[in-house]
Amino acid sequence: MSITIKKAEANGFTMNYFTFGAGERVFVIIPGLSVQSVMGAADIIAEAYELIGREFTVYVFDRRNELPESYTVYDMAEDTAEIFRVLGLKDVYLFGASQGGMMGLTIAARHPKLVKKLVLGSSAARIGEKQYVEISKWLNLANEKDSVKLSVEMGKALYPESLFEQYKNTLKSIGETVTDEELERFVIFAKGTKGFDITSELSEIECPVFSIGVSDDAVLEGAAEDIEKLMKDKPNFESYMYTGCGHAAFDTAPDYKKHILDFLNK
Repeated sequence: MSITIKKAEANGFTMNYFTFGAGERVFVIIPGLSVQSVMGAADIIAEAYELIGREFTVYVFDRRNELPESYTVYDMAEDTAEIFRVLGLKDVYLFGASQGGMMGLTIAARHPKLVKKLVLGSSAARIGEKQYVEISKWLNLANEKDSVKLSVEMGKALYPESLFEQYKNTLKSIGETVTDEELERFVIFAKGTKGFDITSELSEIECPVFSIGVSDDAVLEGAAEDIEKLMKDKPNFESYMYTGCGHAAFDTAPDYKKHILDFLNK
């Protein structure tokens, strides 16, 4: 499989994305905070979400290409919503991972007609000091241009210890390929997460929501539990909690995509 990267334009900015699958319904993936764009892993992502691609046309979006100096999660969400409109997407089945889930909550709250169902993966409705500790460590390493240590430290926080030890050298190698431009973009994205809080707008979300968290989240500690507490009384809210899969359970848990698909098809 060889996925073609496409580019959409709206309001003076551009955003890269790719698609796969052939279903009538649209499933959108908004990835989390990363040093390098997921566009370079398009084939891997298409393979990982092949189960969902059998029933949906899948869109995977990057962040905008032309970045301002300050770019909050709210800004990211608004830009992505605008690209939805440019591409004629509405009533989408939206999956947001980590920071992508924060964007998903914002889109669903502020543009409810765009989202049919929302899945949150290891995400947060608000970022307090506790949830920003790990991100601030990454931010410091990015500012110091220490891409190898940044890659290793992110891997340590994202994955279970056994998996991290297995791929530690690979993470170092990946870190060596990171450019200064990628580090500069990462700094803007990481800063944009600080102070995020959509809790006052959760009542505006009309669609069913499924939060998939991890009890031992080393990145957004307690965030999934917070979402459950905030939304437990909301009709059509569901949650599921993994243990031992790490923050990146969306990559490590073998039954993760089945849980998503079961929710989408209810």
